[in-house]
Amino acid sequence: MSKISKFFKGGGSAASKGRRAPSAQEALARLRETEEMLGKKQEYLETRIERELALARQHGTKNKRAALQALKRKKRYEKQLSQIDGTLSTIEFQREALENSHTNTEVLKNMGYAAQAMKKVHENMDLNKIDDLMQDITEQQDVAQEISDAISNRAAFGEEFDEDELMAELEELEQEELNKGMRDVRLPSVPSTSLPSRPGKLLACHFTFLMIKPCLSTRKRVEDEDEMKQLAAWAS
Repeated sequence: MSKISKFFKGGGSAASKGRRAPSAQEALARLRETEEMLGKKQEYLETRIERELALARQHGTKNKRAALQALKRKKRYEKQLSQIDGTLSTIEFQREALENSHTNTEVLKNMGYAAQAMKKVHENMDLNKIDDLMQDITEQQDVAQEISDAISNRAAFGEEFDEDELMAELEELEQEELNKGMRDVRLPSVPSTSLPSRPGKLLACHFTFLMIKPCLSTRKRVEDEDEMKQLAAWAS
């Protein structure tokens, strides 16, 4: 069994029993601090590698021993840098997994709160009462529509009359006016002088008379024409 396994199985786990488990925010903060620390270590190792490489070039063939020592140190630094790269990859993966877990936990927690709130809201609701309420709302909407239709229709206010009766009364009034106009018309008197021997002159005189009296009614002109026909027949 490795020392790491013994640590987590033995004394390390016993020491952690008296402490509470860290929260997600605390663990994420620690991981970010570790990443920052390892990043600085990377920069330091890269600087040492460049320095040892410069020393190896400087000694070259002049001092092979010093050059070889510089190259050995460069190799150790490169190995440490490679280990840090692997550690950073592992920490980054763990941090992302922890962030996702924390997000999922918060989402589930909030969804649980919402479910409890919905349950509390619905616990005082009765489906039968809801159905009755919706039925009442529908009935009131129908009543409101009927009232709106009644208001929008033109009010008669006692003006409903029989159109046929009104037309008959109007025709009677027109007939009375026509009869009155006919009573006021005075027929021309029969001439006392003898009628002309030639019917043509008589018709000419009648035509002149009609031209002088343009204001006579249509019925009056018809009667005059009938009278003239009789006079023309008598003259012939």
